[in-house]
Amino acid sequence: MSFLTTDLFDYILPAYLIAQKPAARRDHSRLLVVDRTQKTIAHHTFADLPKFLRKGDTLIRNNAAVLPARLFAQRPTGGHVECFLLSVSDTPDIWRCLIKPGKKLPVAAKFAHPNGLFEGEIVSKAEDGSAFVRFTTADNESIVSVANRIGHVPLPPYISRDQTGDNQATQRAEDVERYQTVYADSGRQVAVAAPTAGLHFTPQLLTTLEDLGVKIAEITLHVGLGTFKPITTERIDQHVIHRELYEISAATQRTLFPPFPGRRIAVGTTTVRTLEDYLSAHHQPIENESAHLAEASIFIHPPHQFRGVDVLITNFHQPRSTLLCLVAAFLAPGSTNGIKWLKEIYAEAIAREYRFFSYGDAMLIL
Repeated sequence: MSFLTTDLFDYILPAYLIAQKPAARRDHSRLLVVDRTQKTIAHHTFADLPKFLRKGDTLIRNNAAVLPARLFAQRPTGGHVECFLLSVSDTPDIWRCLIKPGKKLPVAAKFAHPNGLFEGEIVSKAEDGSAFVRFTTADNESIVSVANRIGHVPLPPYISRDQTGDNQATQRAEDVERYQTVYADSGRQVAVAAPTAGLHFTPQLLTTLEDLGVKIAEITLHVGLGTFKPITTERIDQHVIHRELYEISAATQRTLFPPFPGRRIAVGTTTVRTLEDYLSAHHQPIENESAHLAEASIFIHPPHQFRGVDVLITNFHQPRSTLLCLVAAFLAPGSTNGIKWLKEIYAEAIAREYRFFSYGDAMLIL
């Protein structure tokens, strides 16, 4: 058995192609269209998407919403603290968080917002470096409500923002709006990273697709920080993939099994991961009307055979990432041939100065 080395999924990207801001209009981003049958590449804008979809297709999207989870506070000594909300515990006022500077904040340490909007106390620490924090707020407001008012969007580390400049409020407002899909469910603020392939859709574009006869189905994947974790092992099979909670409604489950009126089009790698994890354990719909809750632990890489996805909409991903492995697998299911082709496609995108990563351009793989 031959093993795939991680350097097969590496490439060099000029820093200026890492998008720091979104396109002026969501659907004005560029769209690189890959036809796997014809082995062709074409260049369009995202607004052209309806040209490639047809009646009977089902667009499956992740409706998770991003919480503005970065909160800034101070220690009693005056030192600055950054608290990143990750997930709520069984106790509503205790959250698992990332704290900076973590080493200077032991168990029982406290920090507070300068204007008294919240106070946090570290109640315990986990082996992975995260901390469990008990929050108290003014007027017993939930910390989620506070975060939605004053929190900053948890942008990926490759997007830089000046947190001290005069335009800080304007920039925060733009990121709160644009680092969120137009179809995000505000009742499902469970993502610390946006399902970025969905950032290109507008309400008008979705209406056009529905008028065309394209159906819409939804899943919810709790996108975690692991999505940004690079593969650091020599071989990809040695990488320990992160786990993420997901939910699939009964209606969406039914779209994943025959008869298929059209193609199943996944919006983003988060959707692919959810569908493939679900179908790896289920060969027919669950016979009830309840949503299916589970935890995705699947690592999709060549030579994966896809069961739930016929077409993929995705952004351009970081070198040595699990997402890059997934796209390579989708280009040539059941083989490793997609690795070489992926490098050729990315080289073409770089030569034509596509914008990369979360706020960047998109690919459509037919």
